[in-house]
This record gives sequence, structure tokens and C-alpha cells, in this order.
Amino acid sequence: MLVLIGCVTAVRSPQAQRTAAAPTVSPATDAASAGLIEIRRLVPDLSLDIRYAGADNFVGRPVTGYEAPACYLHARAAQALARVERSLRGQGLRLRVYDCYRPVRAVRDFVAWAGDLGDQSGKSEYYPHLDKSALLGDYISPTSGHSRGATVDLTLLASRAGRYAPLDMGTGFDFFDPAANTDSPQASPEQRANRDRLRQAMAAEGFENYPLEWWHYTYRPEPTPRTAFDFPVR
Repeated sequence: MLVLIGCVTAVRSPQAQRTAAAPTVSPATDAASAGLIEIRRLVPDLSLDIRYAGADNFVGRPVTGYEAPACYLHARAAQALARVERSLRGQGLRLRVYDCYRPVRAVRDFVAWAGDLGDQSGKSEYYPHLDKSALLGDYISPTSGHSRGATVDLTLLASRAGRYAPLDMGTGFDFFDPAANTDSPQASPEQRANRDRLRQAMAAEGFENYPLEWWHYTYRPEPTPRTAFDFPVR
């Protein structure tokens, strides 16, 4: 079975990530000591919808390690994301961010959730075509690129009648299904075009898409490819 959700559960990462040695967990206790900054220091009005800080996610509750709806990234990744936002605004578009830095403890929480087969509350919305028993291992792995501070989950907003609304990407965020693959043939021409617009804007500033999730991007080269962090998002 293919690894279809490399970002969804932060736990889910590409097969190469899952088979490589686990990164070292840094002793850093806050963003400053880890070299991460909050994105709104650079873009104060960036649209944030940090799903794991609330109940609107596949777990159905705030995830361990998320004490605030904040987006932390390594400085270089944050600066690059700010440039993407500035470029998009000139086209009548904006970004909406779902997740950024993710603590190691949050990844462990995802793994524990995946192992609880009695909890099926999110099935209809997040994995309607799969048994939950299929998620752990192929969809949810014990490590995540998000924990290294250079990966971000996001979508595009467009100006409509004086307000910004999400573009149609074909699936919601964190959808465990091949339809979420960036180049999925199940997406309509309009949905594929919207995914391409996001991919092109992100690639222009050094972000690489994970092809099995249209929303998942990692800044390259990663500032700390072998170091993960575990301080809470505050």
C-alpha cells in the first residue's frame, strides 16, 4: 500500500522518511532556542487556521503539544513563506496556513489515536474509504518533517465579493485518500489548476510539494534535517 498521507498526521511522512533513522530530538524548550520564529512576526495578518490547536481535525480534539493556534518555522522558511504571501497578494490571492512546526509529542499523540480502533468519530470526514486499522504504518508514521520546523500545510484564498475564501482544491485538508494526491486524476481541471497555482507559488521560493498531499510543502534545503523539536506550540 502506498504512503498517501505524508503530512496529515505529521506522523505521516514519505516512505523514505519513515525508513530512515529517526532524527535527534533537540533539548530546546522554546522557539527562540530552537531558531524558530512565529510567522506573524513577518506577516501580522496572515490567515491562520491551525487545526491541531482545536477540535476541527481528524483526532476531534486539541492535539497534545498545541497550546495556541500559532505557526512557528525556521527563520529561513518563515522568510520564504512571507515572500510567497507578498507575491500572491499582487495576484488577488492569499495563503491560509493549517499547520507549521509540530512537536514530537503531537506526533506521538497521532500514533496513539491511530491505534485506538474504538474511536471512529472522524471516519466519514477524513478516511471514509479506509478502515482505521490501515492508517497506522502506511498513513501515520512515528516521525514527521513538521517537527523539524521547515514544513507547512496550507491552501490558497481568493478575493470574492470583498472577502477572501478558499479555492476549491478537490479535498479538504488531512484527507486520507488518493484524491488528495497533488496530481490526482480524480481532481477536476479547475481543482488541478488551483493546486498548480499553489505549487508554483511555493516552488518559486524554495518549497517542495509532497506529491501525495496537495497542501504539504517543505522548504529546501532544510535548516536542520536531522534535528526534531518537542517544545509546545504556545
